[in-house]
Amino acid sequence: MIVTHGLFQRWTDESALFAHVRTLRENVYRSVDQRFTARFELEGQGFFVKYHRGLSIGEFLKNIVCLRWPVVGARDEWEAVEHLRRHGVGTMTTAAFGERGIEPFWQESFLITEELVGCECLSDLVGDWLTNPPNLKLKRHLIDLVADSVSGMHRSGLNHRDCYLCHFLWNRETDTLHVIDLHRAQIRDKVPTRWLDKDLGALYTSASGIGLTRLDFFRFLRAYHGGRIDREEVRRLLPQIEKRARKIRAHTESLKRRRGFT
Repeated sequence: MIVTHGLFQRWTDESALFAHVRTLRENVYRSVDQRFTARFELEGQGFFVKYHRGLSIGEFLKNIVCLRWPVVGARDEWEAVEHLRRHGVGTMTTAAFGERGIEPFWQESFLITEELVGCECLSDLVGDWLTNPPNLKLKRHLIDLVADSVSGMHRSGLNHRDCYLCHFLWNRETDTLHVIDLHRAQIRDKVPTRWLDKDLGALYTSASGIGLTRLDFFRFLRAYHGGRIDREEVRRLLPQIEKRARKIRAHTESLKRRRGFT
């Protein structure tokens, strides 16, 4: 099956579109196992493609040994993008999606999204805040934007599973925030508490070391809960989030050691 929008509606033949997607490897941002992410242009407009060609036996077994189901195709991210857009949460815009074959080993799929022009990655934007503190108004505004985005995501029933600042892009001109990299996202009627904690812990981890105060974290939690939270509740919640953040940091350090990084 293929789903196309805009410039990609010219492709009505599934095989032709899949063949074209496989050639889009001039500006590859990431290539792992049998999948790649690349940027390309069509009629002067920028796009990103994520292409998946099944799983190798090694990749499948590696994930199963770690007790997790591997990312086997582009469908999960496509569904996550469309889900967030239906719920009014800023994210990417689908240009085309395709899927054929049988998962996990014999499926081929792709997701093409429009390039988010004029956006800044939040992790880059806040990278020097510790030594070069931002304007207080800007800091508070970004805290509120992130809180509103994450809250809307969770209220919709979606948890990100990689909820780090690097996966939020801000457009200053339109003052809109976009959440990206949704290939591991999960969608349910209601997000279980442990997955809420994991997302908030990941966000806390990526926001540590940039000079934020406990008052800033209180502001985030108050905005995340729609203003319906008091200081006592924050005092109860922050230790839980900090505990989850410590686990995430410990897990990250363990992975680095196993992979030979220092």
